[in-house]
Amino acid sequence: MRSSEKKIQSEYTADQFINKLKAYKSDDELGKYQHFFLFNKDKQNGDDFFIGVKMGKVFTLAKEFEAMQPDEIEKLLESPVHEVRVGAVSIMDFQARNKKTPETRRKELFDLYIKRHYRINNWDLVDRSAIYVIGSFLFDKPRNILYKLARSKNIWERRTAIVSTAFFIKQGEADDTFKIAEILINDKEDLIHKAVGGWVRQAGKIDKQRLMDILEKHAATMPRTTLRYAVEHLNKKQRDYYMNMKNI
Repeated sequence: MRSSEKKIQSEYTADQFINKLKAYKSDDELGKYQHFFLFNKDKQNGDDFFIGVKMGKVFTLAKEFEAMQPDEIEKLLESPVHEVRVGAVSIMDFQARNKKTPETRRKELFDLYIKRHYRINNWDLVDRSAIYVIGSFLFDKPRNILYKLARSKNIWERRTAIVSTAFFIKQGEADDTFKIAEILINDKEDLIHKAVGGWVRQAGKIDKQRLMDILEKHAATMPRTTLRYAVEHLNKKQRDYYMNMKNI
């Protein structure tokens, strides 16, 4: 990309992104979202709603706007349109993944995510951005914030805590995943059950004994969904053993 093109891209605004996004609206896609997310015709959470843009289109547009400045990204996060906020976290993710992104910008993205977490209010928004915006940034830093989020009353903050550790797993570290999983092991929300089970399953590829220890300690009492996800990659004898503990 020529320097003049980079300059133009860096000056893209939230309004420009939204106007381009609206051109991709589809009534058929809107119907699919309303069915999949199990929301009523107009609303998701409070003032949150869909306009019917395929996620592939959102991601492509976000890549085009990758150089957007944090203050403009923040405007996207404030939108009541779900696809706009998916665009916002996607731009953040693209920047966080980019090896050329300076540490100062990574810090800005991290701070923006935490400051506006109440706008990152669904599993897809968390999963689209937490691994690199939060996990990658914290990899060489203290991780106390993840334990604070894990104890939050907000389900999405708790999901961020466990999902972010996927970056650590990618680097061969499993300790924080197991520790945060134990904090969340008896969470009441199904979307936390799935995340905890799935993440300890992955962490178990690094430290199988640690996975077994958690299963021995919690299999009888943890939510069935968490247990089912956690044992998925074990052999049949092991799966049956731990699943039967739940039935005792």
